[in-house]
Amino acid sequence: MPLLDIFKKKKKVQAEKEVKPEVKPVKKTERKPKAEKRPKKLIKKEKEIKAEAPKPPAKIPETAYQVLKTPQVTEKATALTGKNQYVFKVWPEANKVEIKKAVRDLYGVEVVSVKIIKVPRKRRRLGRISGWRKGYKKAIVRVKEGQKIEVLPR
Repeated sequence: MPLLDIFKKKKKVQAEKEVKPEVKPVKKTERKPKAEKRPKKLIKKEKEIKAEAPKPPAKIPETAYQVLKTPQVTEKATALTGKNQYVFKVWPEANKVEIKKAVRDLYGVEVVSVKIIKVPRKRRRLGRISGWRKGYKKAIVRVKEGQKIEVLPR
C-alpha cells in the first residue's frame, strides 16, 4: 500500500566523493631585507604619539549602556559643545567614575571632568488631575581639547 510507504525508512544516497585540489608547497628562495635600524629617540616619540589618542574599541563594552541612557540635545547642550562639554542622561545609580569610563570606551575620547546634576521630580496639574513629572540624573562631560563626540549622526 502506498500510504504505508511514508513510514518506511528511506535509503541513504551516497554522496559523490569531493575532489580536493592539490596544494603545491611554496619554496622559500628569497629572503626579505632586514628593517632599517632607527634611533631610539624616534621610536619613543612614536610610542608617545600612539599612547596619547585613545582609539574607540572594536567591541563596545556592555557596561557603557548600563550607565549612559541618551545624549541630551537641547539649546543649552548644543551651546556647551563649543566648550568641549557634552550632556548625557544617565541612570540614577551611576557615579562619576563609571560615567567617565563609559564615555571613554563608547566614544574613544579622553574625559577631563564629569559633573553630575540630579533634576528633581515636579508636581504637574492638568485640570483637576494632578501628577508628577519624572526626575532624572544628567552628567556634563568635559572632553580633552581638540577631541569631539558626534552626538547626532549626520
